[in-house]
Amino acid sequence: MKRALPLLLATAWSSTELRAEDAPSSTTAPYVDIGGAVRFNYGWLDYGPTSRLQLELLRADIKAGSGPLTFSAQYRWYDGFDAVHHAQVGWQATESTLVTAGIQQVPFGLLPTVSQSFWFGAGYYLGIEDDYDPGVVVSHQRGAHTWHIGWFSGDEYGTGSRTDRYSFDVAQVPGLPYRERDRVHLRYERSTDWAGGEVLVGASGFSGTVQNTQTRRHHGHHGAAVHAQWQREGWTAQVQWARYRYDVPGERIALSAFQAPFEIAAHADVPSVNLAYSFGEQRWLDDITCYNNLSAARPVQRTAGTRTSVQNVSGCSLQKGIMLTYVDWIAGKDMWFAGGEGIGINDGGPSRWRSRFNLNVGFYF
Repeated sequence: MKRALPLLLATAWSSTELRAEDAPSSTTAPYVDIGGAVRFNYGWLDYGPTSRLQLELLRADIKAGSGPLTFSAQYRWYDGFDAVHHAQVGWQATESTLVTAGIQQVPFGLLPTVSQSFWFGAGYYLGIEDDYDPGVVVSHQRGAHTWHIGWFSGDEYGTGSRTDRYSFDVAQVPGLPYRERDRVHLRYERSTDWAGGEVLVGASGFSGTVQNTQTRRHHGHHGAAVHAQWQREGWTAQVQWARYRYDVPGERIALSAFQAPFEIAAHADVPSVNLAYSFGEQRWLDDITCYNNLSAARPVQRTAGTRTSVQNVSGCSLQKGIMLTYVDWIAGKDMWFAGGEGIGINDGGPSRWRSRFNLNVGFYF
C-alpha cells in the first residue's frame, strides 16, 4: 500500500443534507443551533502497525434559519490538516420545492449513503458516495415521487492539487494532471409499499468534464446508477449498481482525500449490497444496529493494468445519548487503503485479502 488511509471518516449518521420533505416551512421562527463532535479511533491491521486509541476528529457545526431560509455548515479538524465538510444555504420555494446552494452533498445513488458502517462502501472512495461539491440543487417532492436536479462547478476547492479534503475528488498528480469541472446531475426516486415495508426505487445520472491542467483540454466524465432500498421494522436492505467513466487517455485517473492521492480504474462498475438490522433500545443502550456492507469496483476495460477490487465491512453501531460507537471488521481485496495498490488497478503486486479491526467512539453535541 502506498499510503494508509487516515482514521478520519465521517459517518452516514451525521449527514446534513437538506431535503424538501424535512426543510422548515415559511412560518418557521428564527433559530441558531451550534454543535460539534469529537471522535477517537483504534485500529488493528494485518498489513501494517496497529494504531493506538487516539483523537481522530474535532468538528464544529452551525445550523440557522428564518422563515423559508436556512443555513448549514460544518468544519473538521483532522490529524495534520483541516477541511470544510459542507457550507450551504437553502430556500424553501414552495411546500414541495427546496433550492440549495453552496458546498453540499451531491445527489447521486441512495441517499444519504449506500452503507451503514463507519467505513462506508467502495463508492465513497471513488467519489460517488457522500461527495460534497459546490453547486446548486433543486429538490422537488410530490407524493411518492422525489426529483433532484443539480449543477456543480467542480470540487470544493477548485483545484486538483489540494489533497487535504474530506470528499474524494479528482487529483492533479504527475502523469495524471486533472481536475474536476462542470457537472450536471439528475436523480429520481419513488417510494411504495412492499412486503410489509417501504421500498425506495430510483435512478441517478450525471454528465460533466475533467480538465487536463497542462494541455487545458477537457475530457468527458459520466456516471449512472440504479438503486433500491427496503425497510421493514428494524430491517434495512440496500442494492445499487453504479457505473462511472472518465474519458481520459489511458486506463487510469487519480483521486485524493485525507492527504493521500491514489489511482483508480478510469471506467468501472460499482455494485453494492447491504443488509442491516436495528435491535432498537436495549437495557444499557438506546440502539444497536448490526450490518454487512459488500461493495466492489469492477473495471469495464479488463487489461493487464486493471483488476477487480472488493470490500466487505461487518460490524455494529451502538448509541447511548450523545455517544455513537462503531465496531467494524473491514476486509479488502486489492483495495487501496487495505493493502491494495489503488482501486481497480493492478501494478503487479499480489492479489490477496487484507483486513483490519476498527473501533471508533464519537460524542456528538
